[in-house]
Amino acid sequence: MREDTVLTYSSYLALEEILTAQRPVSESHDETLFIIVHQVYELWFKQLLHEFAELQLELAGGFTAHAMRTLHRSLKLMRLAVSQMDVMETMTPFQFAAFRGKLGTSSGFQSAQFREIEAVLGRRDERMLLGQAEGTPARARIEAAMARPTLYDSLLTYLYLRGYEVPQDRLHRDVRLPLEPSESLQDLLLRVYRDDTGAAQLCERLVDLDECLQEWRYRHLKMVERTIGARPGTGGSSGGAYLRASLTPSFPDLWAVRSMA
Repeated sequence: MREDTVLTYSSYLALEEILTAQRPVSESHDETLFIIVHQVYELWFKQLLHEFAELQLELAGGFTAHAMRTLHRSLKLMRLAVSQMDVMETMTPFQFAAFRGKLGTSSGFQSAQFREIEAVLGRRDERMLLGQAEGTPARARIEAAMARPTLYDSLLTYLYLRGYEVPQDRLHRDVRLPLEPSESLQDLLLRVYRDDTGAAQLCERLVDLDECLQEWRYRHLKMVERTIGARPGTGGSSGGAYLRASLTPSFPDLWAVRSMA
């Protein structure tokens, strides 16, 4: 934009581009809702990735208050994403069926940004690359995310900076591998909780975040089941079967320590 151009509400928010980005492929009244809900999801996913990147920097710097604020915002964003399922569930199976056949190979499983979110939260699974063609920027972003430290790794760095004796094999683990439960880390987390400082509160907010992600998965599963039943998902995905299998915690140690309190 030229410096002498007057900045307006519409130009600042790029409303012309946003409001013309809905391009239905059918005459169905309900398809516009379907498109907008998913576009809004992608915008919130973008913001979540933005917040997670900041959160990891704050944790790696040992900054309790800053990390707490960013986690608080991230939780609000996640809960907002969950609440959007209420809007999607206003669509009946027959309304969805009116345009579902015209969606071709497109599927929510192809959301590169959600795959990035999963990677930041610890998922390491080559199946996350399915639906992303070789050499595409989307595939490269997912691969890069799976090669970087997870949010849980950043928490361990934070705890080390706060004076806790984090096992070196966990502090310097190969971050390309999946997170595995660790009894030594669970013992450490138990001490963190007993100290009851800001570190314990950060752990609790991460549990909130993990629970919220599982709630999103569950709501997504039930929305799929009530919309298409047991049929395969759009684009040939396994639909509900895949979602049901994904209902597992991202931070197993933070859950395991509850049995030790």
